[in-house]
Amino acid sequence: MRTLITTAGRQESTATDAIVRCFNEAHELGFWLDIEAPDEADFHLLEQTFKFHALTIEDIRHQDQRPKVDEYSEYNFTVLFVAQWQEEEIVLREHHLYVGSHYLITVHNEPSSQLTDLQDRIHKSPELTHGKPAFITYLAIDALVDANFPVLDKLDDLVDQLEDDILQKASPKALGRIYNLKHTVTELRIFLGAQRDVFQRLITHGIHLQQEDLTLYYRDVYDHIVRQYETVDSLRDLLSSAMDVYLSTVSNRVNETTKALTVIASLFLPLSFLTGFYGMNFVYLTQVLETPYWAFAVGVATMLIATAIQLWLFRRRGWI
Repeated sequence: MRTLITTAGRQESTATDAIVRCFNEAHELGFWLDIEAPDEADFHLLEQTFKFHALTIEDIRHQDQRPKVDEYSEYNFTVLFVAQWQEEEIVLREHHLYVGSHYLITVHNEPSSQLTDLQDRIHKSPELTHGKPAFITYLAIDALVDANFPVLDKLDDLVDQLEDDILQKASPKALGRIYNLKHTVTELRIFLGAQRDVFQRLITHGIHLQQEDLTLYYRDVYDHIVRQYETVDSLRDLLSSAMDVYLSTVSNRVNETTKALTVIASLFLPLSFLTGFYGMNFVYLTQVLETPYWAFAVGVATMLIATAIQLWLFRRRGWI
């Protein structure tokens, strides 16, 4: 699906002739062609009409790239990623950008709500572009970069909730969530780190093709990427801390259980001694216990007193 945007708003026709005409007028009206789920006709348009390098077409076909910027004589080919939540998991959506002197072409396989919203905004309020063709490129890149903030905010809330759950009850399920989130955060950190380096290079070597007067805007976008990277870095540290809290909680729970079992075993130690001693089949012991009936009461009282003394000592030492 194709969408054609100029400084005047969305263009109704996306036929090849209309695209070529708008492309030739890009120095005046700007040119942004967004291609979603490209087919063979779209690949033919990119390669034969726009004369883009075959290697860039191959990257779009095969996907699974990493954030990068390839410099060509008249344009730069850039790969950026946007994080999205999908069924309680974070997925990375790959976006390919052709940045030329007066034009921008974006290609992506999955729907991009960020670019769709931006297209609607420009169509309703063309003044957003300030009448500058170059400003369209800035708006598109800014929308893709800022789309990661809500994802990171939700991830931060999940980590905070996970820490609270661990403090209440350290379950194996919480441990599994820690490992899953840590894997996700590590993957995000890798891509955001590469994306930060790509954007820095894009500013210094690529954006100058058309954005000489928009340097401050792109520095602001770069600051957003740095903030995202620092957020992911801090989330990784929080997850490591959550792992330590989990292990400490489990260890404390084991210690409490062990202490309770030790106290119970200690209480039965003198009882086992007394019952074992008087349970020996010596004639003297059996006669002593059989003749006076109060001897049984004395034996039971002795065991109760021994248990009470133990409990008093344990409480005084803080063991119970």
